[in-house]
Amino acid sequence: MPLHFELVTPAKLVRSESVHMVVVPGSEGEFGVLEGHAPFMSTVKDGVIRVYKSENAAPEDIAVSGGFAEVGANGLTVLAEHVEG
Repeated sequence: MPLHFELVTPAKLVRSESVHMVVVPGSEGEFGVLEGHAPFMSTVKDGVIRVYKSENAAPEDIAVSGGFAEVGANGLTVLAEHVEG
C-alpha cells in the first residue's frame, strides 16, 4: 500500500501524493517512513527529504529548512519552515 505524503510550508501546500517511502532529516538523525509506520513526531533539521515514488525508483530530493514531521493514521505530514525551489 502507498504512503500518503504531504509537504506543507506556512505559505502553501507544496506536495500531497501517494509514495512508497520518504526519508526525513530528523533532528536526531534521518528516518524512513513506509505505509503502516507507528505514530511518531520529530523536529526536522535543515537538509534533504528523499521521496521514493515506488519501491525501485530513484529518490527525488527536496531541500527543506526546519519544521516538524508527524506520522499518523493519515500518513506522513512534514511542516517545513522553508522549501527550496
